[in-house]
Amino acid sequence: MSARSRWAIGAWLLCVCACVVVISRTEVSADLSAFLPSSPTPAQQILVEQLRDGVVSRLLLIAIEGDDPQALAQVSKRLAAGLRSQPQFASINNGEDVAAGPDREFLWRNRYLLSPAVNAEHFSSAALRASLEEYLQLLGSPAGIFVQRALPNDPSGELLRLVGQLEAQARPATRDGVWFGKDGKRALLVAQTAAAGYDIDAQQRAMGLIREGFEKAQSGAAVPGSAAQARLLVSGPGVFSVNTRERIKDDAWRLSLIATLLISAMLLAIYRSPRVLLLGLLPVASGALAGIAVVSLAYGGVHGITLGFGATLIGEGVDYAIYLFTQIAPAAGPQATLRRIWPTLRLGVITSICGFSAMLLSGFPGLAQLGLFSIAGLVVAVSVTRWVLPELLPPGFRARATATLSTRLAAVAQRAPRLRYPLIAAVAAAALFLLIQRGPLFTDELLSLSPIAASDRQLDEQLRGDIGAPDVRHLVVITAPDQEGALQGSEKIGGILQALIDRGALAGFESPAVYLPSVATQRARQDALPAQPTLRGELQAAMQGLPFRAGLFDPFLHDVEAAKQQPLLDRAALKGTNLALKVDSLLVGRSRGSAAMLPLRGVADSQAIAREIAAATGVEAIVLDLKIASDELYQTYRREVVRNSLAGAGAIVLFLLLALRSPRRVLDVLAPLAGAVVITTAAIVMGGRPLSIFHLVGLLLVVAVGSNYSLFFEHPTATDEDRERTLVSLLFANVATVIGFGLLSFSSVPVLHAIGSTVAIGAVLSLVFSAIWIDRGRNHIGHI
Repeated sequence: MSARSRWAIGAWLLCVCACVVVISRTEVSADLSAFLPSSPTPAQQILVEQLRDGVVSRLLLIAIEGDDPQALAQVSKRLAAGLRSQPQFASINNGEDVAAGPDREFLWRNRYLLSPAVNAEHFSSAALRASLEEYLQLLGSPAGIFVQRALPNDPSGELLRLVGQLEAQARPATRDGVWFGKDGKRALLVAQTAAAGYDIDAQQRAMGLIREGFEKAQSGAAVPGSAAQARLLVSGPGVFSVNTRERIKDDAWRLSLIATLLISAMLLAIYRSPRVLLLGLLPVASGALAGIAVVSLAYGGVHGITLGFGATLIGEGVDYAIYLFTQIAPAAGPQATLRRIWPTLRLGVITSICGFSAMLLSGFPGLAQLGLFSIAGLVVAVSVTRWVLPELLPPGFRARATATLSTRLAAVAQRAPRLRYPLIAAVAAAALFLLIQRGPLFTDELLSLSPIAASDRQLDEQLRGDIGAPDVRHLVVITAPDQEGALQGSEKIGGILQALIDRGALAGFESPAVYLPSVATQRARQDALPAQPTLRGELQAAMQGLPFRAGLFDPFLHDVEAAKQQPLLDRAALKGTNLALKVDSLLVGRSRGSAAMLPLRGVADSQAIAREIAAATGVEAIVLDLKIASDELYQTYRREVVRNSLAGAGAIVLFLLLALRSPRRVLDVLAPLAGAVVITTAAIVMGGRPLSIFHLVGLLLVVAVGSNYSLFFEHPTATDEDRERTLVSLLFANVATVIGFGLLSFSSVPVLHAIGSTVAIGAVLSLVFSAIWIDRGRNHIGHI
């Protein structure tokens, strides 16, 4: 082994060790903000923040079904009691008084700071008399007992007003003291996890606690076996994240294992040496380590999606060792073979880099990570093939490609150009089919890429409908430098929305200012409370002619006087109530300031709402349609990928012109790839599925992998034996690629299925079309 060889192997080992050290300190994240544009719109920023850390992402919807209602209610109470003692949950609500009691107590203590009716006129004799007359009517109603208890302290009706305001919000039906679905067959609970929604591990632990709690609740039923038939259902963003991760992990490991075994078996049959088989996997392993390490150094961490995509994109690295090992001639060593094929390999890698630069130059950090991973991995993989593998191969090694196979492949390749005109006709027909498509060529909906099963989505919709969640599609978002500004903006926008309700533009809305008014509003309400002598005079005037005894409302006078001096409310004052959950859901901190979320219900005229909100002065507010915002975010991804892909294609053409110095040769290299992309695209669309970003990434891979095929076909060879070995290497490389990606097409996860099926089809077509288009008889002896 020469000194140069020892330096090459030493540098490779040092690089591997350095990559391992970097990877050992690398954090793998699942933060969706990595796939947010570098300069996002306000709507996109808010959308991703809510998906990442919003309270909605922390909610788990729980249903218990399969038994009689009494048994289900008992299990619900025991489950809720057990989960409330777990620190992993911020709140557990199933409609029991244990949760509603603190809410009523909070409303009672702070009714004068919370009631929107409190102003100077509200305590006039006329207003008080109207309230007392309403109380008289209610005393004879089913609510008479509650009214009779509240009357001495609250003749102005603040508590009735606040309770009515809260009850106006949609909520589940109650049976046996707990929430039930509309059909009475499911007991319902809502859990809020303490951990953020993007913390999938924490969400998985929370789901485990729910299952354990349910089993204990079943076994602890008052009558043994009475709840044995009960079944647990859990839904929500956390459930979807956990299930999706497990499905991706299971599919990736299972399909990758099968692919590895099949490819290894094929290569072992060719090489007849376990040692050579392991050597053939070194470029891929080295490239994967280098890709992770480079991304970690560049971005301070690696996104989980980058690893998932990158593991498929690096698949091209498998081919390099096949090209080297299979083309070693009996009388030539690996170095001589490399001198012959290296120009073609190098050019193929450069064209692949041009293609992947479409992602590297993306304004989305997540896609840029994916491009950097792929480029770094391919460069290292081909470098290991060039400078390391030849020194590690056993002396005298050559692949056991049979002479019969070589001869037959050469005969097929020689006749293949006769199909050039049918190929041109097929590509033209596919292009025409795509041009006259009536439906959309690309999907514009993010939901179409969802890995969530339709049955899971249906269950989630049912539970949300039973629980009475607001229409979270439409949202007014108010941003301000601080919490006080966000609350004041909520109060101003709330007035506009109330006017729109009166006009029928929407059915209702929620606002954090209902549960936590701004400091300015609370102080104004305190100032509006009259002094005790004034209030006493107004009350006496209001009682004239009404059947109320003297002194009945002395507690009212005392409470109003105390309210004038009480501390103003803050978020800490809501602790222990369900109202705290409401405020946490609707009032969120941001990296710069605060944001208030006002979900809308029953939107009938979204344009009118948007116009009124836009006309509001002094408030920074937008009307956000979450479906439109998510779809626009996806469309931005897709437009950028298409734009950068076209730029990458232009770079490939330019580089090939510089390298090959012949437009005819460039056409020979690119025509099979273009034909493969067109027909693969048509096949996907004919299958009834519009193109997604995942398909576009797959088409980039088709160009990256297929460019090697067309370059090897176009490159002249010195002898017929060299040509035959080249054909054998292309065939085995293609089979390895089809095995690796074809198995992914059986995955139920959209990203794996789309990339796998696209590359499997495109790789086969690229090889076949290269054989058809490139007439090897025209090639002369020479070098690129």
